[in-house]
Amino acid sequence: MAKPARNTYVCQSCGGIETRWAGKCPSCGEWNTLVEEATPAVAAVPGSGLAKAARGKRTVLESLQGKSEEAPRFTTGFVELDRVTGGGIVPGSALLIGGEPGIGKSTILLQLAAAVARAGRRTIYFSGEEAAAQVRLRAERLGLTDAPVALAAETNLANIIETIGGEKRADLIVIDSIQTLWSDALEAAPGTVSQVRAATQSLIRYAKGHGAALLLVGHVTKDGQIAGPKVIEHMVDTVLYFEGDRGHPYRILRAVKNRFGATDEIGVFEMAGSGLREVPNPSELFLGDRDSASPGAAVFAGMEGTRPILVEIQALVAPSSLGTPRRAVVGWDANRLSMLLAVLEARCGLSFAQADVYLNVAGGLKIAEPAGDVAAAAALLSSFSGVALPPDHVYFGEISLSGAVRAAAHMTARLKEAQKLGFTKAVVPASGEIDNTTLTLDIERIDHLKALAEALTP
Repeated sequence: MAKPARNTYVCQSCGGIETRWAGKCPSCGEWNTLVEEATPAVAAVPGSGLAKAARGKRTVLESLQGKSEEAPRFTTGFVELDRVTGGGIVPGSALLIGGEPGIGKSTILLQLAAAVARAGRRTIYFSGEEAAAQVRLRAERLGLTDAPVALAAETNLANIIETIGGEKRADLIVIDSIQTLWSDALEAAPGTVSQVRAATQSLIRYAKGHGAALLLVGHVTKDGQIAGPKVIEHMVDTVLYFEGDRGHPYRILRAVKNRFGATDEIGVFEMAGSGLREVPNPSELFLGDRDSASPGAAVFAGMEGTRPILVEIQALVAPSSLGTPRRAVVGWDANRLSMLLAVLEARCGLSFAQADVYLNVAGGLKIAEPAGDVAAAAALLSSFSGVALPPDHVYFGEISLSGAVRAAAHMTARLKEAQKLGFTKAVVPASGEIDNTTLTLDIERIDHLKALAEALTP
């Protein structure tokens, strides 16, 4: 006879299970994340060993030799989305997309479902947060009412599995969102770790067994991470983040995990009245409203995955009346700015101790690569001296603590993008290989930050 269910406390951040409640999770150290959940106990197995029926069978082992066919894909109708996913969506794969509320997740998924359905593939859209009438209103606003998308407002996991397991197999299944699903087998509230993990596992098992592509929407925490335990991200094949500032019309879709393609690829979209519109040349987008006469603005030739992108880095150095001057950063690492200011003071003799420093990446883009150090330093030096930088110059390179300028990856691709957009001169590291056969830019190589400081400050 099975034992009755017992109560355990499950961490909503890491998924750790405890027998007693505590204010701080012993596994991950997060506070106030342990939630009481009822877990049914497993029936005892007769005998001391495993039951005969529970024993497995031998698995056929294979070698690493031989050729494997590339996974089949179907295009989504969005070139930017196909770029992020590695060339299209693989049947039987599971994709998880996260983003802040109101950033446009439901909009892009509805546009994606309509495009796939118009291509002749069966698409089912399950909405757990909105009623079917609300989804139809959005489709009418976006001009998608003619798309043959099957729509349902459902949160019961058993009903969803029964629906998609009908006579006609679905090619694409959209769940908006995974945190709203619940199962009768678990005595836990929707959105808890147990419910989210069980729903994800059941849907992925169905998708891989029937060759249907599964697209899940995940809520994010205040830190910008997808809510729930990290095991959810490990279970899916692709994790996408939808980024952007709601004050700007631009949205960036970034791949942080992809088993069928490269990571760190991005797709750029613009929010318009008719939905999300693709931006084929994001460099022109981020450089569209430049003021070349103002000091403190430098153009950085960056890389996002395999795509070169030119973006403007803006700096403002102003006298401070505070005992501790302010340091404000948007779109860049604040710790890297502190390091760069320390290097400028220690190696170049320029003190920012009595000045407020503000640094901003234009267009809402977030820069993570260290190659933006030289562009940020050029913007700071320009604002410090009050002399505007030439509008046809680009900068990139990593700065070490000694002030040396280190080489960056994909230098030729960065320079080709700058040349295509009309820039005539590039300030680059002294080391690093560059293919000059197709480049007409004037390339200035520097090996130390002092060379840049002497050129930009009187």
